[in-house]
Amino acid sequence: MRSTRLSLALDSGAIALPETGQIAVLSPQAGDDLSALPKDRIVVVTGFKPDHDHFNARGFVCATAMPADCVAALVCLPRAKAGARALLAAACAALPSGAPVIVDGQKTDGVDSMLKDLRARVEVGEVVAKAHGRIFAFPAGAALSDWAAVPHAFDGFQTLPGVFSADGPDRGSEMLAAALPRKLPSRVVDLGAGWGYLSRRILQCDGVKELHLVEADLTALDCARQNITDPRAHFHWADATLWQVPHLAGAVVCNPPFHTGREADPALGLAFIRAASRMLAPDGTLWLVANRHLPYDPLLRTTFREVEDIGGDGVFRLVRAAHPNRRAGG
Repeated sequence: MRSTRLSLALDSGAIALPETGQIAVLSPQAGDDLSALPKDRIVVVTGFKPDHDHFNARGFVCATAMPADCVAALVCLPRAKAGARALLAAACAALPSGAPVIVDGQKTDGVDSMLKDLRARVEVGEVVAKAHGRIFAFPAGAALSDWAAVPHAFDGFQTLPGVFSADGPDRGSEMLAAALPRKLPSRVVDLGAGWGYLSRRILQCDGVKELHLVEADLTALDCARQNITDPRAHFHWADATLWQVPHLAGAVVCNPPFHTGREADPALGLAFIRAASRMLAPDGTLWLVANRHLPYDPLLRTTFREVEDIGGDGVFRLVRAAHPNRRAGG
């Protein structure tokens, strides 16, 4: 869909690229087709590790921050409005005044609302509508400076726009934090650690000597570094479903994501459960919170010898799963 709109906009002249210089592509998703752009001029800018690895493996130059010498930017609009605004402000700040900032997004991700907001602030060029989305461009400048990312502080934590649950801990994490035992094993993994809410609770448990925070979103992980200053904490920017634990852990604590788009994707949470089982020692335990409607139980009972519900409510289920079954294949 992105490739169709981009090709149409470039071929029709609705959007024009500078003839030379680097073009930053901000926050594309794995599988996005960028072939309408000159590959030798593209810098893929993303802090989401699976997307970073996807484009890097396909020969694209990748970065986690926008280089200062780019002459244009394509912003692949994320769904979170505050995060999208911050991304557009960052693109404008990094580009020369007047350089094209191209915005591409699906209607379901709020592109119409963003277009309306931008028209009130900048001169938006021709809009191309195709494949349930829109693409358009505007000149970089200072008009969006007040959209720049501003840290949000609460209860001793700091977050940034665009990270999951940026306004405070989600209900599932709060429930899991309250359900953790007073004592945990010496080596613990917080799988999908986000900005560190569960990690702080884990470090308050007796017995913990080493905590590994594994998070794919670099912005969230950077927030966690600010929030968790305990020397027992080790930070890993990684795809949680692929990360290799240095030494088998006694416990994994996990509130796995279950969306890759607007619709729920149970496969993502299932991949987290498999990964957790591979990280655990033979007597290790997974502490998990998940939405009740997700079909995790068959895999949990195949992958672990002991599975028990330890609480929850009408929406969330708290699970303790112990003794991973190696013969199940993780």
